[in-house]
Amino acid sequence: MKTTTKKAIKILIPIVLAIFFGWYTFSQIPVSEIIPYFKKADYSWIIIGVFCGVLSHLSRAYRWRYLLEPLGYKVSFPNRIMAVFIGYLTNYGIPRSGEVLRAAAITNYEKVPFEKSFGTIVAERAADLLVMLGIVAITLILQFDYIFGLLEQSIPLKKLLILGVVGLILVFLLVLFIKKSKGKFAQKLKTFMKGLLEGATSILKMEHKWAFIAHTLFIWIMYIMMFYITTFSIEEVSGLSVGAILVSFIATSLTIAATNSGLFVYPLAVAATFSLFGIPELPSIAFGWIVWSSQTLMVILFGVLSFIFLPIYNQKPHK
Repeated sequence: MKTTTKKAIKILIPIVLAIFFGWYTFSQIPVSEIIPYFKKADYSWIIIGVFCGVLSHLSRAYRWRYLLEPLGYKVSFPNRIMAVFIGYLTNYGIPRSGEVLRAAAITNYEKVPFEKSFGTIVAERAADLLVMLGIVAITLILQFDYIFGLLEQSIPLKKLLILGVVGLILVFLLVLFIKKSKGKFAQKLKTFMKGLLEGATSILKMEHKWAFIAHTLFIWIMYIMMFYITTFSIEEVSGLSVGAILVSFIATSLTIAATNSGLFVYPLAVAATFSLFGIPELPSIAFGWIVWSSQTLMVILFGVLSFIFLPIYNQKPHK
């Protein structure tokens, strides 16, 4: 398959998925049933949630310096902030394109070589992935009895044990395959795992490692708080357990990574996970739209302002 064809497929699949899930959502629940929840929502909680989102993005921009400075580049904080928001805004059009444009903006205005700028963003993503895996592990520990109970209800214990053993064998075979095989797929997996390991170890070797780790944890805590605080804006979904929040947060984070920043899919992920904890579908989907819309409007506002002010700010040399 040609490279251009692969790129086209990567762009089109998330867009097609967004259109399909958008059609599915509104064919099941009309917009007229969701709008009342927007009208009666407590917007003070939504504003606080948006503020947490803004803090996470500011922290991401500040954290970036710890990866750029060891390379010999001191990029101004305003440029880092605007590049981050431009990247987030672009992801709504073409998934994962934001990282490229973010690096290109710094290359254009701060003269940082593109490959180095982009490399720091890849290292960031490796750190974020490790934190995400940690959140998944914590969620599994906190909700082990509940998740095991759900599985036991749908699958008999004997079959569940067999599936567990089969799963372990498959993992072992996959590791063996990656080590021994010389195929393209195995090499890609090996390169990915090697890069992830190198990214993690390089963080521990950097000069300001603890500041970098603190910012990374702060970013993800703000992501979770953004989601959790916004639940108080709708009475029907307020007061959820920590486990329910974490399970739903993980599911929605995956939709953001896999599609155009969760367009149309995000509310469905919220409804699917909330249903596991007995929350009705309609308020769940309405909450999903509220939290997604509030964060999207914030990204659009600051992203557009960044597009406007980035060239203005860089008209003259700055410290």
